[in-house]
Amino acid sequence: METPLITKLSIVIPAYNEGKTIHLILNKIQAVELPNNIEKEILLINDCSTDNTEDAIIQYMNDVSGTNIKYYKQNKNLGKGAAIHKGIAEATGEFLIIQDADLEYNPVEYNTLLKPIIDGFADVVYGSRFIGGNPHRILFFWHSIGNKLLTFFSNMNTNLNLTDMETCYKLFNTKMLQQLKLKEKRFGFEPEVTAKIAKIDNVRIYEVGISYYGRTFADGKKINWKDGIRAIYCIVKYNPVKTVINTITISVLFSIFIAFLYLILRFIS
Repeated sequence: METPLITKLSIVIPAYNEGKTIHLILNKIQAVELPNNIEKEILLINDCSTDNTEDAIIQYMNDVSGTNIKYYKQNKNLGKGAAIHKGIAEATGEFLIIQDADLEYNPVEYNTLLKPIIDGFADVVYGSRFIGGNPHRILFFWHSIGNKLLTFFSNMNTNLNLTDMETCYKLFNTKMLQQLKLKEKRFGFEPEVTAKIAKIDNVRIYEVGISYYGRTFADGKKINWKDGIRAIYCIVKYNPVKTVINTITISVLFSIFIAFLYLILRFIS
């Protein structure tokens, strides 16, 4: 599969109640110098925020001359996935990356994700929070375990060996992504797009280590346990039935083993 020449990178930013940080992340994006004079196209989708997100965006666009921002507002709150769908549909760059509107991910690492693309090796690049020597904020143990289990369950179905399926930083060949019929409107986007990308013949998926400056729920983090349940459902829904049945059987046996091991450790401690 031949890698297209990159002249423009589309940066899709779904935003919901990010009025406090949206100007900061836009400043970081604007400051990034991409290799080979690659142009940046920023697609900012306001998912019907109830705070001052829209005012902050408009103020930024008025204050910063020559902005390359395309601003869209959803008429009602549809979810992160739905906002991403809008950005994908409007993107005109040869490649597209997803950027959260908070400060958990650092745009300076676009160049790290772009390298396998520019070198002609990849069609899709995932930025993993769990590999490499970059800074990672230490936060919730069970949240990280949940991420790893979801990645493990996804890998069992897709036959990929990703370390971070749930990462925000995913860099795609835009035409490839636009051909997918994506349905998930919330955080189910991650397992759905991974399942559907994995089914493309001869797709070349790479993974690179990135830093992670995670937020707490007090800081405004929005994902919760219900989204984890939905992710499991999406992994089952968007993978072949035979593979899912085999995976469920293995997962049940694995869960029983882990529970048994936990009880033994509790007993002897």
